[in-house]
Amino acid sequence: MTLNSDALKTAIGQTRAKWGWFVALGVLLLIFGGIAFGNLFIATVASVYVVGWLMLMAGVIEIVHAFGVKTWGRFFYWLLSGLLYAVAGFFAFDNPLLASTVLTFLLAVALVASGVLRAWVGYSHRPESGWGWVVAAGIISALAGLIIAIGWPVNSVWVLGLFLAIDLIFQGWTFIAVGLALKK
Repeated sequence: MTLNSDALKTAIGQTRAKWGWFVALGVLLLIFGGIAFGNLFIATVASVYVVGWLMLMAGVIEIVHAFGVKTWGRFFYWLLSGLLYAVAGFFAFDNPLLASTVLTFLLAVALVASGVLRAWVGYSHRPESGWGWVVAAGIISALAGLIIAIGWPVNSVWVLGLFLAIDLIFQGWTFIAVGLALKK
């Protein structure tokens, strides 16, 4: 679905009247980001609890879905998948420190793998403009993953909280910038 020029202007006009809400949300996110930076351990535990809730909800949904599947093979697949998600969600609530260790390790592996892949893709597109930026981004991602892996498991008590704090602050500044741009 595409918006024509008039519809886009109408949508921007309606959003422009709400510019203050964007700024307020941005300020709130900045405050939450500052609080998260102030206690990275609590922010890490909060992150684990959010992941735990999401996994628990996904598990329940998959278990319910299993009973809607008509074949026995697929029923057991969805049931097993849902049970594993639900158990992982309960695991996150039962032992958030161990869950943060597992999630931090998975984050490190994902950063290294995606960084290496991104660098390879960028390098394979050498003749095109901008390939160097893709390679640089891949190398930075891979290095971030390696740094996290080198400090693992000790850094598991603060890495997820740091990522949450950084994300909240960037989102806060983004909402403030959008709100102020809408005001103009």
